[in-house]
Amino acid sequence: MTLDETMQLLASKGSEQTKQTYKRHGAPEPMFGVKIGDLKPIVKQIKGDQALAMQLYDTGNSDAMYLAGLVADGSKMKRAELERWVKGATWHMISGCTVPWVAAEHPDAVEIALKWVDSPKEPIAVSGWATLSSVVSVRPDDELPIKQLDALLTRIVKTIRTTQNRVRYAMNNFVIGCGTYVAPLADKAIAAARKIGHVEVDMGQTDCQVPDAESYIVKSRRGLPVAPKRKNTRC
Repeated sequence: MTLDETMQLLASKGSEQTKQTYKRHGAPEPMFGVKIGDLKPIVKQIKGDQALAMQLYDTGNSDAMYLAGLVADGSKMKRAELERWVKGATWHMISGCTVPWVAAEHPDAVEIALKWVDSPKEPIAVSGWATLSSVVSVRPDDELPIKQLDALLTRIVKTIRTTQNRVRYAMNNFVIGCGTYVAPLADKAIAAARKIGHVEVDMGQTDCQVPDAESYIVKSRRGLPVAPKRKNTRC
């Protein structure tokens, strides 16, 4: 399927109602307003087409960019391409989901993410924390830099109140990720969640809420010391 054919298909799946919903969540034009569920059949049609995924992201269309993240293989992307993606993220679903999905698959994911979390630019910092959250949920504990992740939990407790709006949300998710999936950090993450308590984030004109980290971790473990690692982080 060509880029033009894929864009035409996306356009046929869009609706004004969904577009308005996305706008309330912060999505900018251009976009068609395609429901996530309607993207899944398209993913099956173009899965494995790395070149098309890259083209879709470059359109700047919100639906196409999100689709690109569902199709692209981050392990095949160059670091320069990941940097271009993170700098081109147009709203928080792209910076908080699409970019981290592919970045987490890169061999240098942790190194890349650690650079991003220090960025003064909110979307890039969000991508950094979200990439780390993805990494800890899929990689075996013995492949994780536990000491560095431990230090990041300490950092979050000290700084989450004063950092940028969406970064607070991403930091909270990182605490959840460590507490849910990383055995050596499970207790520390729970302790961090208790110290942090409720996290205030302006979610715009939506009913979305910030999850309580401690209760979310406990629920996700389902009675186990930690939850089994995920196969992937895409949704």
